[in-house]
Amino acid sequence: MTPDDMVLTPRGVRFLGRIWPCTIGKGGISGRKREGDGATPRGVHRIVGILYRPDRIARPVSWAKPIGPLDLWSDDPTDEDYNMMVRAPYPHSHERLRRADPLYDLVILTDWNWPYAVRGRGSAIFLHQYRRPGYPTEGCVAFSRCHLHAIARRIKYRTRLIVG
Repeated sequence: MTPDDMVLTPRGVRFLGRIWPCTIGKGGISGRKREGDGATPRGVHRIVGILYRPDRIARPVSWAKPIGPLDLWSDDPTDEDYNMMVRAPYPHSHERLRRADPLYDLVILTDWNWPYAVRGRGSAIFLHQYRRPGYPTEGCVAFSRCHLHAIARRIKYRTRLIVG
């Protein structure tokens, strides 16, 4: 473990000397993550990117990529682009990244089952904004808007999310 790591604890994510309250997947933590199980996968996950809505927020860090109106994330294990960012039109099962609600205004990407996805192992473990405190995710780790933005500004190249 390094000082730049984010460590999920029962009280929240420990990062840079403080605890950031968060919610996790409705399926709890799992060492056997599967597509659609709602679990947050156990393991050490590298932070590999940040996406943001340029029509709603300023670029949080210089290396963040904008989310466009056609941007989607494939969650179809039968498709060759499974667990990858894709663009509409896309005929397979997917999640829209440009949502009407603010959940994905800022998305921190992890390397869970990426870039070489094992089909059915689960897609897209993001760090994103939560709906409200305590409301579970589909497997992602979610924070309040202000905490998520503060975390994004402090992430370094070597930052990892550790889920035990």
